[in-house]
Amino acid sequence: MKNKKEFRNWLDALALNHPLVIAGPCSAETEEQLLEIAHQLKDSKVSILRAGIWKPRSRPGNFEGVGELGLKWLQTAKKETGLLTTIEVANATHVELALKYDVDILWIGARTTVSPFIVQEIAEAVRGTDKTILVKNPVNPDLALWLGAVERFYEVGINKLGVIHRGFSTYEKTRYRNNPEWQIPIDLHNHFPDLPLILDPSHIAGRRDIIFDLCQTALDLNYDGLMIETHNNPDKAWSDADQQITPLALKEILSDLKVRKTEGDQIEFRNQLSTLRSQIDLIDDQIMDMLGKRMKIVDSIGGMKKKNNVAILQVKRWNQILERMIELGGEYTLSEDFVLRIYKAIHQESINHQKKVMDD
Repeated sequence: MKNKKEFRNWLDALALNHPLVIAGPCSAETEEQLLEIAHQLKDSKVSILRAGIWKPRSRPGNFEGVGELGLKWLQTAKKETGLLTTIEVANATHVELALKYDVDILWIGARTTVSPFIVQEIAEAVRGTDKTILVKNPVNPDLALWLGAVERFYEVGINKLGVIHRGFSTYEKTRYRNNPEWQIPIDLHNHFPDLPLILDPSHIAGRRDIIFDLCQTALDLNYDGLMIETHNNPDKAWSDADQQITPLALKEILSDLKVRKTEGDQIEFRNQLSTLRSQIDLIDDQIMDMLGKRMKIVDSIGGMKKKNNVAILQVKRWNQILERMIELGGEYTLSEDFVLRIYKAIHQESINHQKKVMDD
């Protein structure tokens, strides 16, 4: 699948606000709740109302959605507010009902994207329709799987496409519910620059206090839109309460965000430069994070050496590391001199860490 300018046609045709803002509750709970949220979002920068209709949870026993009834509520909300609507679909039956109730945009969830079988089933269900399909990244950091899901829809004739970045699961505990792994959507966008890219900060954050920062980072990276879970009473939400915000809080976030514009060559240059620098900042953050984790392992090794009365410097091991890193650096067009300087500095810091452990 080659990059297609037509990917952006649906977004440009809607002539909505930039960034595109999709908002609404994690779950449609009652008709009153959904309509109240929709009316609070009306006449704001929000263009599309989202709501979870089917909500299978990681473990059974929790609220799992109201089903088809919620689609009727969405229809009413659309009629009363003029907002477009979007829901997640996870199988052909969901698609059939979404078409029956004229939902405008369908999105594919992270747990669905991981299965080519299910993605193909949904793709066949929307074949011949004019629906817009947004594909969330898979749960695990797998670029090929994400691209493959998009391609399956394109191959059945769907060209109104976009992707949603909602972060990736990790076993390690971090400040995020789902690690953003910004480089993966950046790599996807390098494959298809005209594929609209939307951030889901709610699922990345898992908590409401860092949603603004995630949104600003996305805009700095030239994302096209935001999907933010919004509830009239977040603390009493029936699902994912911690990551939802009120419509008022959403309006404040959208008002405070700095949106990059491209008007004329000079402004476009500055925006492109800002985007590239933001990418570098993100990678630098990742480098520091990985170096910190490396030194924690070094500390553990120092403790083992102290316990077993083993010398800090292990020349054979050090030479093996250097040889491997020089070879690997060559694959990334990094000069041998550069790799040597970097790893000598890392090795010295490792020795310092181990010496401190030994001395303690």
